[in-house]
Amino acid sequence: MNSSVIISLPNSDDTNVIEPVSLMYYNSDTPSINSRINLKQNLFSFLLEGQKSVQYAGTQVKIDANQFLLLSSGNCLMSEKKAAPDGEYSSILLFFDNKLLIDFFMRRPQKMNSLKHKNNQTPIVSFEKDTFLINFIDSLGFMLKSNLQLSCEMRKLKLEELLLHLSEYYPEKIQQLHSLSFEANDDLLIRQAITDGINNTMTVEELAFLCHMSLSTFKRRFAIIYGTSPNKWLLEKRMQKAAQLLKQGDFKVSEIYFELGYESLSSFIQSFKQIHGITPKQYQMAN
Repeated sequence: MNSSVIISLPNSDDTNVIEPVSLMYYNSDTPSINSRINLKQNLFSFLLEGQKSVQYAGTQVKIDANQFLLLSSGNCLMSEKKAAPDGEYSSILLFFDNKLLIDFFMRRPQKMNSLKHKNNQTPIVSFEKDTFLINFIDSLGFMLKSNLQLSCEMRKLKLEELLLHLSEYYPEKIQQLHSLSFEANDDLLIRQAITDGINNTMTVEELAFLCHMSLSTFKRRFAIIYGTSPNKWLLEKRMQKAAQLLKQGDFKVSEIYFELGYESLSSFIQSFKQIHGITPKQYQMAN
């Protein structure tokens, strides 16, 4: 999959009308890395087989088939892969409007007010599958495989069933869910995204996407905050991390370049020499 293509989900029909709740089955035998996803609605992603990683500005979560995710509407990067060479990646996706979520909480003000308000807002909430949730996900799979036309009311009922269970048994996570509409000012988003960018393979273009900005706007705002370009800043920070790892002596040069997201050892050596003036091996021997 071309990671530079923006995929909007859920897809609308020919009338460009998006249902308040929609349900779909997704499977693939081809891994995807950092696909740019624009979620037009909130999403419960029930992983059936494989592994999934989701990155928003400032936060990243990885799950396996024993877990599932609740994702806020907005821009994110998704990576999906099979857990075994002969397996596949498969999931059930439940999209829903934020209005339905707000309505759910408005009808239960006492329960929500009883929860302690904490500054733990996040665009991603992960859950472990308990017995009820396993059966609930199985029921969604049965509905999809039956080829019956599910009414909007039936889909709303299934969403309500899920939210009721989560609010009953996972109240702290529901508090995060209650604050799901993730808002942050531009400067905060940039700071969160760029800090995560040190430790993974995200490009400047992907960072701009997570911050809901064009590349030119992202670079301009970044220069105002940090006084340099994002490419230069990331290079310096990644090479600082490389130097720290080399000093510790627990990593070989051939291991560090992969850890920092470089595709080849030669490009890593070139970058390291650009910042430190010597090769990683020379640096390690000198320290």
